[in-house]
Amino acid sequence: MALKLFNEMRSKKCRPDICTYTALVNAFAREGLCEKAEEIFEQMQEDKLEPDVYTYNALMEAYSRAGFPYGAAEIFSLMRHMGCEPDRASYNIMVDAYGRAGLHEDAQAVFNEMKRLGITPTMKSHMLLLCAYSKARNVTKCEEIVNQMSESGLEPDTFVLNSMMHLYGQLGQFEKMEEVLTAMEKGPYEADISTYNILINIYGRAGFFERMEGIFQSLTTKNLKPDVVTWTSRLGAYSRKKLYRKCLEIFEEMIDAGCHPDGGTAKVLLSACSNEDQIEQVTTVIRTMHKGMEIALPA
Repeated sequence: MALKLFNEMRSKKCRPDICTYTALVNAFAREGLCEKAEEIFEQMQEDKLEPDVYTYNALMEAYSRAGFPYGAAEIFSLMRHMGCEPDRASYNIMVDAYGRAGLHEDAQAVFNEMKRLGITPTMKSHMLLLCAYSKARNVTKCEEIVNQMSESGLEPDTFVLNSMMHLYGQLGQFEKMEEVLTAMEKGPYEADISTYNILINIYGRAGFFERMEGIFQSLTTKNLKPDVVTWTSRLGAYSRKKLYRKCLEIFEEMIDAGCHPDGGTAKVLLSACSNEDQIEQVTTVIRTMHKGMEIALPA
């Protein structure tokens, strides 16, 4: 739609300005379409318009989301070479770009450079660095970052605490995971449905069904409604054990609760099947109960 409007403007001899070009680069960046974003960027230069920091940031974001951190780094270098000073958002994008690609040392280097230049890292800056080290499962470094945040006067929020819970859970450090939960339930940042989804997923994967079910049953007392992720995570625990009947029961509970399954739910339910008859039954159930709902069933 954005590209269509842009082309209409040009066809009617209405010259797009820098804001129009930047908005279009941003639109492609959100989809991770770096080649399209690059084309618009080049077209802007052909129209004798000088990119500003927002345009460069949008193009860097496109490369970051597409999984090309070094492409983002090239744009970052180009920006500086052209005399356009990177802002805090520019550095955050680079921390994110390297973090997404698993290059946590490069992400740390950008973070350090930002501080060296006198640009104060924000909550988002710390969160992006935390995500980079969390991806590498470096729990010690993640704990350091959370402590740094507190020392800088930035109180870890629900997202940060959820990230730490998830990391502890992945590493099997359940005691620490539960300590974070206790702190959340007592502290200023309340646990949300994502918090409990993490617990249900972690306990389910570990085969701790009783703990998982306890968390699930406690949601109503916390005034939290299970969402599609909650139900699918619970299903996944039993699906991995091929407990087909139990999975069907939970699926029916999900429908009765008014929660619409998605493609992930269908995939998990199908993975519980042990034979062709069960696969056919599940496929039929999903299709007949949810006509008109867009559930992409795996082939």
